[in-house]
Amino acid sequence: MVLAAFLNLFFTVGVMFYGLPVFYPSLVESLRFTRAQLSTGFLLGFAFVALPVGILAGTLIDRLGAQKVISVGIWLVGLSLVLMGSMTRLWEFYLLCTMAAVGYVLSGPIPNQVLVANWFRMKRGRAMGYAYLGLGLGGAVSPLVIQPMIQAFGWRHALQIAGSTILVVLFPIARWVTKSKPDDLHLLPDGVAPTVDASISPRPAALAKNSTPGIDFKAILMSRNFWLILAGCMLTIGAIGAVTQHLILLLRDKGYPLKLASHVFSAMLASSLAGRVIVGYLADRRSKKNVMALFYFLLASSISLLFLSSHPVAVWTFALIFGFALGADYMLIPLLTAECFGLSILGTVLALIVSGYSVGQWVAPWVAGRIFDAYHSYDLAWGIMVGAGILGAAIIYTISPVETAPPAVKETVV
Repeated sequence: MVLAAFLNLFFTVGVMFYGLPVFYPSLVESLRFTRAQLSTGFLLGFAFVALPVGILAGTLIDRLGAQKVISVGIWLVGLSLVLMGSMTRLWEFYLLCTMAAVGYVLSGPIPNQVLVANWFRMKRGRAMGYAYLGLGLGGAVSPLVIQPMIQAFGWRHALQIAGSTILVVLFPIARWVTKSKPDDLHLLPDGVAPTVDASISPRPAALAKNSTPGIDFKAILMSRNFWLILAGCMLTIGAIGAVTQHLILLLRDKGYPLKLASHVFSAMLASSLAGRVIVGYLADRRSKKNVMALFYFLLASSISLLFLSSHPVAVWTFALIFGFALGADYMLIPLLTAECFGLSILGTVLALIVSGYSVGQWVAPWVAGRIFDAYHSYDLAWGIMVGAGILGAAIIYTISPVETAPPAVKETVV
């Protein structure tokens, strides 16, 4: 299950989220898109379509399981990239970005976080860390692979190859390998001891009951921790989105060739691999919210190095520090959310949080693009992102996690 989540995150997030910025210079030159227009596509998709779909997806994950939701999302992501290879107009780009955003919600962090959380208890942090290595590794590899493909085949064929690869690799795994819960194979999660003799019952007693959660959205929305997690993640991940979506464009503006800019981007995401492993171990041994706040603060502070982006030493230092701190970006969110809200409604709560911060994830790049179009400089944008990230870290630090399900869960035991 960790390997399945690893591959899902490698392709759907690593290629779509971190690989697409490599195409942006080509879209600017070939289709004459502005920086703000490039960011608007996914902003529209997440703000107006993916947000309600994400909320619905959380409920579907809790009721139907992650496997079915992931299968649908994979097709949307793969087909959207294939069709982008034929687009000629801005509205087509916006439409396909919306399609890709919905696929990202259905096959990206939300269902895979729930998948891993359902299979692991005692070693959940480490399992999540290994699964999220796929996100970092996919982001690190994508620029190195996509940039030569663009040079060899053109940006249109490169998009089509990327989308086709996602479909060919991921759909068989989602269809025949992924299982939503250990109960599907009559197993127990890691860290849960069986309570009956297997010779008496083929199903462990801990799993013999069929719970149908009644989700009280009002109780979730009245939770202080819910709003703290949402606000902290929205601010910090918004800053991450602004940097990752505009970094290659920034480096090109400073005179770095596309190949070198792609290598810097890959080095940043390669550095996140070490961060993800270390964060996973720390999360199993230390306060999750304190670890999360620390890494968010380090991440925000490192953005200030982009003011010195004309100097290669500053750029490479930024890539290593920001990338290392990036290891905590998404993977600590489900761990902290599970600690605060329990597992029975984890999919729904995560869907609300992820859908909410996804708006910030694309509003911030749009703001950065508008600032550049107006001032022909990113300096004001980087100052805003440093402040937003530090504020987000401070908000996360104020969370008071309680490892119990809230009154939002009402179980009927059958």
